[in-house]
Amino acid sequence: MTVESGEARRPYSPPAARFKSWWSNPWGKPRFLVLFTWAYILWSLVPVAIAVQFGFNAGRSRSTWQGFSLRWYVGDPNLSVLHDLSLRAALVQSLQLAALTMLIATPLGVALAIGLARWTGWGSRPANFLMLFPLVTPEIVMGVALFLVFVHLFGFVRLGTMAQVLGHVTFTVSYVVIVVRGRLFSVGKDYEEAAMDLGASRWQALRTVLLPMLAPAIWSSLMVAFAISIDDFVISAFLMGDASSSTIPVKLYSAARLAPSPAINALASILLFASMIAITAAILVMRRSRKKEGTEGSAVEDFARLDL
Repeated sequence: MTVESGEARRPYSPPAARFKSWWSNPWGKPRFLVLFTWAYILWSLVPVAIAVQFGFNAGRSRSTWQGFSLRWYVGDPNLSVLHDLSLRAALVQSLQLAALTMLIATPLGVALAIGLARWTGWGSRPANFLMLFPLVTPEIVMGVALFLVFVHLFGFVRLGTMAQVLGHVTFTVSYVVIVVRGRLFSVGKDYEEAAMDLGASRWQALRTVLLPMLAPAIWSSLMVAFAISIDDFVISAFLMGDASSSTIPVKLYSAARLAPSPAINALASILLFASMIAITAAILVMRRSRKKEGTEGSAVEDFARLDL
């Protein structure tokens, strides 16, 4: 039996045979990997979407949908994120830590990245390795180490906001260095050398030529530092002084063991939205920079690879 297809005629094959031929085509895409990737994405994101959904639930239930409402964000006079003092304090503390971390870690990371990229003498390789050491150190080890240092060695640093800021800056600087160094290697030294050949000093070449070219990486570093700091749990918990320095992740962990209201879902949703806004802003700046430079490719893929 044949089937008409335009002017050509091809023999009929049952759906099962066509699917088997499509699946076993060695020249086709790696379809199993595509299906596996989408299955993993759904497995990861569906629970998050459900948790965010019940943050907008009109009732107190966290398992039965009772209608859309902003009650747990601003509506409830006692239990909403806006009116519950403990939830609001955790939100303010997280935003404060994230803002201070990105404002301190980013300039330090940019300076370290430039220094490490330009340092070619003895000791440059060990210094580069030590800069990446916080990335491979388990976060709980970093938290315990910082706690012991601040308690037994640097007693003038009291547990609380100051210790948390120093802890966040310590492990965030490495991410900034990686992002900025990638941009430095793609830019190269030619522009700086050309500026100095035209009479600019080394500082003028750095200020007027190199830093503007590093602007997309610097902005992305700010957003990455913000996103990493605002959802950190381990270091924030170890360096917390009292309840006033509790952050959103710490509050979520302590409240989840009790009988929490959907306000906890709302607080977690705010944390998620803040991280997404920061990453989206970094990607948009990268996309605008790519258009100005006339380079092709995807800003999302480059950001995922930290290829800035």
